Amino acid sequence: MLSLLDFSYEELEKLLGDLDQPKYRVTQLYDALVSYKSPDEVTNIPKSLIADLSTKYSFQPLSIYQERKSKDGTIKFLYKLLDGNLIEGVLMKYKYGNTLCVSTQVGCRMGCKFCASTLGGLVRNLTSGEILAQVLCVNAYLGGTKAKRQITNVVLMGSGEPLDNYDNVVKFLRCVSDVRGIGISQRNISLSTCGLVDKIDKLKDKNLQITLTISLHAPNDEIRRQTMPIANKYSIKEIIDSAKRYFNKTKRRVVFEYALIEGKNDSFECAEMLCGLMHGFSNHINLIPLNEVKERGLKGTTRHRAYAFMKKLQDNGISATVRRTMGEDIEGACGQLRAKVLSDTQ
Repeated sequence: MLSLLDFSYEELEKLLGDLDQPKYRVTQLYDALVSYKSPDEVTNIPKSLIADLSTKYSFQPLSIYQERKSKDGTIKFLYKLLDGNLIEGVLMKYKYGNTLCVSTQVGCRMGCKFCASTLGGLVRNLTSGEILAQVLCVNAYLGGTKAKRQITNVVLMGSGEPLDNYDNVVKFLRCVSDVRGIGISQRNISLSTCGLVDKIDKLKDKNLQITLTISLHAPNDEIRRQTMPIANKYSIKEIIDSAKRYFNKTKRRVVFEYALIEGKNDSFECAEMLCGLMHGFSNHINLIPLNEVKERGLKGTTRHRAYAFMKKLQDNGISATVRRTMGEDIEGACGQLRAKVLSDTQ
């Protein structure tokens, strides 16, 4: 069933206009959707209209199925979609606000060897409304409203490759940043991709102000092909060139994610090669000691080694940090909780 959250504000205007509804009903309905209200909770719209809409569209395309709370305040959510599929999200609490990591697909087809999300392959794309519902659902869970948001930042880094679901993701970015809705600034949104060059080039022309984050994880093609099948399609040079084009068009600094894998990509030689890639545009390297996935057999670098790797980059004038570890005690890697629940129910 299509969700009303799949409609932009303008599309809702047309929908209600076709039903001969007054224009103010659009704002009333949009406010109810952004507040993540069920049909029974909407009291300022005629029940006959709500009943009519409810027969054709869902108001809440997902619900919180399970949650796990970390001792550091991080909360991992397992959401259940209307078709029974499960996806994950993570709420991370910082001094500056709350960041929500959202999923864009059920599963993933990219096949990266360090990721749990891809173990079962791609089940399906999420609609723009299902992606948006993750933000609205957790905002309501935290007691937030449209006027007083509890979600300040969004990262598209959950299960799925965002640019493999390009159209729905772009529509989501427009809707989640719409000031008539929840109005999260695009500058507070990061989109992570494993490097689909053709889609990065499309994205740069959308006049968005999001932060592009590229999962690089290797300083050369030989090493990258060992863990990321996408490396057989796009070379690192092609990815870096697309990142430069993105920066030149948007003037937004590009962030590179680099998961440090013991014995694979964590040598100082790798650090030196990585430095050679980062010249000519504004960028930052986010180093991540790998979250281990037992099915993959890869071991993460120690944090001591990660900081030594970072210093090597910084000594060469490269902006770099080591990502703070959060939620380590609640199935840290993307896809782990979903996989565990599905395994337990089979």
